[in-house]
Amino acid sequence: MIKLSKATPLLILPMLLWVGIAQSQVSNQFKASLYKCDQNNAGFCTELRHDKQFNGHYSGHDEPALLFYSDKPGSGNNAVYHFTLPLDPPVPPQQDGSGGTFNFQLHTASWFGMVLCDTQSAPNFTHVCVPNTDANIFDNPDPNAPDYIGHHPGSAFLELQFYPPGGVNTCSDPAKWCVAMVIFSFNSQDLTGLVNNQDCQQKVGLEPSNFAFLTTNGVSQAPADPLNPDINDKFSVFPGTTFQMDPGDRLIVDLHDTREGLQVIVRDLTAKTTGSMTASLANGFAQVNFDPDTDPAHPKTCSSTPFAFHPMFATSGEHTRSTWTAHTYNIAFSDEIGHFELCNAVDQEGGNCIQAGADDPQGLDDDDTGCFSGDFLSLFGLQPVGSCINGDFDFDGASYQSRWPGTGPKRVDARFKPAPLRFTSPQFRRAGKGYDDDLEEYHRVAFEADLPGIEFESNPACDVFNGGQGCTNPPAGAAFYPLFTTARDEDNCHWQLGGPDIPGTTNNFGGSSTTEFGPISGVPFATPATPTQPNGGSIIIFGNYRRILPENPCRNDD
Repeated sequence: MIKLSKATPLLILPMLLWVGIAQSQVSNQFKASLYKCDQNNAGFCTELRHDKQFNGHYSGHDEPALLFYSDKPGSGNNAVYHFTLPLDPPVPPQQDGSGGTFNFQLHTASWFGMVLCDTQSAPNFTHVCVPNTDANIFDNPDPNAPDYIGHHPGSAFLELQFYPPGGVNTCSDPAKWCVAMVIFSFNSQDLTGLVNNQDCQQKVGLEPSNFAFLTTNGVSQAPADPLNPDINDKFSVFPGTTFQMDPGDRLIVDLHDTREGLQVIVRDLTAKTTGSMTASLANGFAQVNFDPDTDPAHPKTCSSTPFAFHPMFATSGEHTRSTWTAHTYNIAFSDEIGHFELCNAVDQEGGNCIQAGADDPQGLDDDDTGCFSGDFLSLFGLQPVGSCINGDFDFDGASYQSRWPGTGPKRVDARFKPAPLRFTSPQFRRAGKGYDDDLEEYHRVAFEADLPGIEFESNPACDVFNGGQGCTNPPAGAAFYPLFTTARDEDNCHWQLGGPDIPGTTNNFGGSSTTEFGPISGVPFATPATPTQPNGGSIIIFGNYRRILPENPCRNDD
């Protein structure tokens, strides 16, 4: 077994075999590092507002998203989707880029989201958050307004993350999908600029995450608490206990609140199995306490408090958002893309690329980090393709090429590209209705891509603080950007992600990401108080392209 020294950087920890765990699993130390959000760009963390950086480094994740809106109470705190896991093509990937493209090359994770209460998370103006009410809506940029955004209750964001097989991710299984409840918070205070103590920053970062795989019995494998040191049980995959799924399986994904906390149930209709998880005290969910180092002579010790997470809002709309995320969503689906580039040789496993792959014909780039050799990955039964998995800031990897379904001739797509992931528009239970009552449809949708803030890091012409001038969609360097389309199957409408020409497509919303995601959009965020603005201020950041439709074009209640 490879041994680590205390000086080994967390980001480049090599993947190790773990005693008692199948050799298909990567090391739990490496998995834990994927959720140290301010020290990596591996694509598993919630995207931050774009004026927030860690030690001068931006932690960015490309997340094309589909948002669902309804003004009816209940639409903001529960949602039910039908979701079909995509198949990989019959032709495997090749190191020279000539083979097929598997799902793990296009997206590190696909997820369903929701805003939750967290009274220790930004903006930390108040430590009160009454769940499941639109009284929590504060998004006015005026510091003198009663709904000033700086007075918003603290929020966390749920990502119910599904991980594809074959590549480097939290499951790292050669054949199976798995799914985890991951809840992200942000330990800062908008009106003072204070951030959490150094001890917390070193242990969990400023964006701590509660993590728990869905299990067959609904009991967490280890406490989800970000400070829980037992990363072995937390991140290990235990067949029979950790809920796993096969490619192509048809699922029902059900997110709803309970007295104990937000609960997620995934029913695999194909395998006739069920996995679940509740963000409860019993499952070890906790909030990292916001306790800044206000006295340098007496540094604080990081601590957490058991906490049951509940939905923040009653509805889902343009104003039900977290104040610290780049995106504006509450009920949403998103895909984590832009985290795979071919690499032919590395200086060490998990380190830097030293021989550019087919995605970098002009030579190595600054983003060719977090890289692994194909020979090393083959030891774990994963696809033996050398690659880098950190952020693709120059948009030249697999996610930004015509390697998605629906981007070429049908015969070529069928052999070399994966099937599209498919999901229905969510449905929800009206407030006051029972669990078995009829579900209702969301009335409107919005397309949203957080491209400008990511392009801002590599394209000096793109300025998110000045109206988004110089930003483009697709971004500079990308040959293609995926888009959402609709299709009907057995009289049911579903969404799919890929190119504009997936067989069976009924609406491609203009046929390009430019037309679909629409114009660049400015969003207000709170800023610290100053002598001239003693009550705080605000800034408008143009970090998203957003297009809101006046209807939901993919309903299933017709």
